[in-house]
Amino acid sequence: MNPFSYIRVRDLAQAIREAAIGDTRFIAGGTNLLDLMKENVEQPGRLIDINDLPLSHIEETADGGLRIGALVRNADLAADSRVRARYPLLSSALLAGASPQLRNMATTGGNLMQRTRCYYFYDVATPCNKRQPGSGCGAIGGVTRIHAILGASDQCIATHPSDMCVAMAALGARVNVVGPDGPRGMAFTDFHRLPGETPHLDNNLAPHELITSVELPRDGFTQHYSYLKIRDRLAYAFALVSVAAALQIEGGRIAAARVALGGVAHKPWRNPDAEQSLTGMQANPENFADFARDLLSAAKGQGDNDFKITLAQRAIARALAQAAAGTPQSQVDKQIV
Repeated sequence: MNPFSYIRVRDLAQAIREAAIGDTRFIAGGTNLLDLMKENVEQPGRLIDINDLPLSHIEETADGGLRIGALVRNADLAADSRVRARYPLLSSALLAGASPQLRNMATTGGNLMQRTRCYYFYDVATPCNKRQPGSGCGAIGGVTRIHAILGASDQCIATHPSDMCVAMAALGARVNVVGPDGPRGMAFTDFHRLPGETPHLDNNLAPHELITSVELPRDGFTQHYSYLKIRDRLAYAFALVSVAAALQIEGGRIAAARVALGGVAHKPWRNPDAEQSLTGMQANPENFADFARDLLSAAKGQGDNDFKITLAQRAIARALAQAAAGTPQSQVDKQIV
């Protein structure tokens, strides 16, 4: 047992002040951080409990979107009537993640902050540049079935594990944070990082910053969407490949397209330029298959995970076909069961 101190804060100003003292981590649901502490991957000297902060509400924004507080639990977010009606893609992704018990505890902000499930990251007896910069990457040349096929580097081939974040990336969300220099916001796609030469940095938070909310834009793609998650078992498993697909279709042709991938990179993967290529195209299997091949053109396997390239291509084409037909994956699963 590694000793640590614990403090429960009552307001944002106190939270930011306390974060600057020693080796500190914020904790809310703790569904990932506590596991990391048990495995000695993380050994913080202080924990700041933020559960009393006023960040557990879902609110309307002036432009017709929703603002989701960082402490909103995943189960509550998935079940919220506004989210289900206006952002069904997000609700579907949330319900595909973890287990009911974990969704009852896990928070929106914590979901953004969760770390990779790479075997070598969790095994402190192996080298890992993410855990200990400069020590090497045990995954490269090792067992790589779950690892990245896009955006990897020679320093790290880990993947980001979230389902919720894949949907939020596709929806064009924004992340709001606060820190010693005050509040700021950023596009959701700019929050997480690719590994590059600094794989120990998962995101673009500055020191001592805290996520306060995530904002969803007005357009939630309520008619043509699908969240498809390919995994080893139907429940309580991370994605080998996941696809959040959203389309706007007018007169049988695609007026707008959003596609985000999970399980394939160090962050939810989007390519807006590739998405733009679908604009004006007919919503048919041939065009979806061509798009999928183009989106995966830079993919590189590591041996054990070479299958994920073909798997991802097929998953993208299938998710887009489901979105175009208005039969999202959640409904298909119910029919199968």
